[in-house]
Amino acid sequence: MTGEDAPSSPTAGPVRVLLADDQALLRGSLRVLVDAEPGLMVTAEAATGAEAVRLARQDPPDVVLMDIRMPDMDGIEATRQICGSPQTAEVRVLVLTMFDLDDYVYAALRAGASGFLLKDTPPGELLAGLRVIAAGQALLAPAVTRRLITEFARRPEPSRQLVRTLDGVTEREREVLTLVARGLSNTEIAERLYLGVATVKTHVSHLLTKLGARDRAQLVIVAYESGLIEATRPRAPGCR
Repeated sequence: MTGEDAPSSPTAGPVRVLLADDQALLRGSLRVLVDAEPGLMVTAEAATGAEAVRLARQDPPDVVLMDIRMPDMDGIEATRQICGSPQTAEVRVLVLTMFDLDDYVYAALRAGASGFLLKDTPPGELLAGLRVIAAGQALLAPAVTRRLITEFARRPEPSRQLVRTLDGVTEREREVLTLVARGLSNTEIAERLYLGVATVKTHVSHLLTKLGARDRAQLVIVAYESGLIEATRPRAPGCR
C-alpha cells in the first residue's frame, strides 16, 4: 500500500472513523489504536451491519472500518446501503477481513467499498489505510489486486447483467484502465506508458467520471466486468 497519489484529507479536522465489528474486544482495541493516532478519531461503534447503517446516517463519518461477517445485516449489505444512499454517499468504506476465509471481497467492492485490509495488517498500515481512504483514494495495493484477480479467475463466466460497456473511453484511457486493473500505481503507469504522472492522474480522473466509478477499486471491477481484461484461469493439473 502506498499513499503517493493520495491528496490531503478533504476535512479540516481529524478523520472521523466509525468502527463496525461484532467482536467487542476487537472494536475496543481498534478504538484505542485509532484514538491514540493524531489526526484520527473514532466517532461511534457498531456491533451489526444494521447498526452501522443507522449510525452512519445519524452522524456521517469520513470512513467506516467495516467487518463482513456480522449478525442482523452483513457488512456487504451495510456497505451497499451506506454507499448507495445520498445521505451517506460521501462516506467511504474500508473492509477489514480475513481474505483467505471470506469469498465476499469482490461483492464488497461492487457494493461500493473503497478497499480492504486483512485483520492481521500491522497497526501502522491500518492507520495509513484509513487516511488513504478518507483522502478519496482506493486501497488496492498490487498484492491485493493480484488476490482479487485470482478471485475473478475462479469465478464462472460473468453474468450478462454485470457486463459493462466502455463507451466514450479513448484508446489511451483503455491502456491506463488496463494497468490500473493490474494494480499499478500512477507512477508505475507513467513509466510503462512513457507519460507524466500528472497526465496519468488526468486520465484516471476522466475514467472515474466516464465510468461513474467512485475510485480505483471500482475501476478494477469495471475493467473485468467490461471484458477489457480477462483473468487467467488456473490450468488443470498436468496441463502445459
